[in-house]
Amino acid sequence: MGALYIMIPISLILGVIVLAVFLWAGKSGEFEDMEGPKYRMLDDDDDDK
Repeated sequence: MGALYIMIPISLILGVIVLAVFLWAGKSGEFEDMEGPKYRMLDDDDDDK
């Protein structure tokens, strides 16, 4: 029972940290272009050779 008093606050703190990182990533534009990367890998890079 004593372990619950330690584990519950730790899990809540970790949950708040994960939520804060997710919100920060959303505000900084990390999820803006979801379609671009799959088309960029199909582009020919013959100019580099």
